Amino acid sequence: MSTLAEPSHPTVADFHRVNRGGGLFSESVSQWIGAVFALVAQRLGLRPTALTITNLVLGLATSATVVALAGPVAAGDVPAWLVGLLALVGWQVAYALDCADGQLARVTGQGSAAGARVDVLCDVAAQIALVAALSATAVAQRPSTPVWLVAAFAGSWMVNLVTSVMQSGPNAASMVTSTSLPVRLVKLVRDYGAVIFAAALVLAVAPALVFWVIAAFTIVNGGFLLASIAFSARASW
Repeated sequence: MSTLAEPSHPTVADFHRVNRGGGLFSESVSQWIGAVFALVAQRLGLRPTALTITNLVLGLATSATVVALAGPVAAGDVPAWLVGLLALVGWQVAYALDCADGQLARVTGQGSAAGARVDVLCDVAAQIALVAALSATAVAQRPSTPVWLVAAFAGSWMVNLVTSVMQSGPNAASMVTSTSLPVRLVKLVRDYGAVIFAAALVLAVAPALVFWVIAAFTIVNGGFLLASIAFSARASW
């Protein structure tokens, strides 16, 4: 944890300095927005869990709206760009709040085991809702979407969250330790901030392509799961 020059008057940079990464997009965009939210929360005397719950409510509301409008968008009754814009703003702000709660906890010393559990559980709930939103859109746009693909997409999506939690402990390890720009660009496919940004753009511009989006992420996340199992098995052999 970074030490603040003026603990009682932290700046946006102080909050951003203690971020836990997330990838090139997250660190360059989401974590900075989160640092602003953390600063405002600190000035208002809010606790980190308040940001966590706000993130959950906003994320669930955004995804529920996308689900509710999936049919009308497919029928041409609601413009896709409107739903995509809503998803872009709602998901990004929710994720920035998710970044902010941890920053606030670390800078102000309000971190706790209970708070960390709430954060993880809210992340799970928000991401389940996100998966439901993308799946509902894919099925609305392409009714022939296989049930097994939706199930595989939903199951494999959690690989990202599970591995992130596993890498936060004392036994954390990474299969690719390079921090070069080409590697970080490739890793954008697993950068949550970049993923929800791209997903919202597809919703806005070409919702019919969401089927291919969930197919692609099923392959990527499934492949990463298999690679992670092989990597961990080799390390423990």
